[in-house]
Amino acid sequence: MQNILIIFQLFVSIALVGAVLLQRSEGGALGMGGSGSGLGGLFSARGAADTLTRTTAILAALFFLTSLALTLLALHSRPQSRSILDQQASPGRIQPLTLPHPSTSPAKPAPQKVPAPH
Repeated sequence: MQNILIIFQLFVSIALVGAVLLQRSEGGALGMGGSGSGLGGLFSARGAADTLTRTTAILAALFFLTSLALTLLALHSRPQSRSILDQQASPGRIQPLTLPHPSTSPAKPAPQKVPAPH
């Protein structure tokens, strides 16, 4: 199920990028709008802008929903883990910290004192 959603998310992402790039920019340099060619309706400058805006909104909603679904699937498939703060420590399980006794540690040579230069 997760693989299908990832593939669907990829197609929606590509379509969303394409729909955004087709829209008319603020300066009018990009986009498929242009002069009225007499076709009217859907492919006029106004109709294309409305269609692309609606398409972008639908693709953005699909992108949001698939992202949410993928997140929920990932959280659901994750093994249940408890917080350290939620776990109650039992007194028998706490181990005191023990340091090695100096006599049991390997012998180290004593540091030599170097006389300070005069």
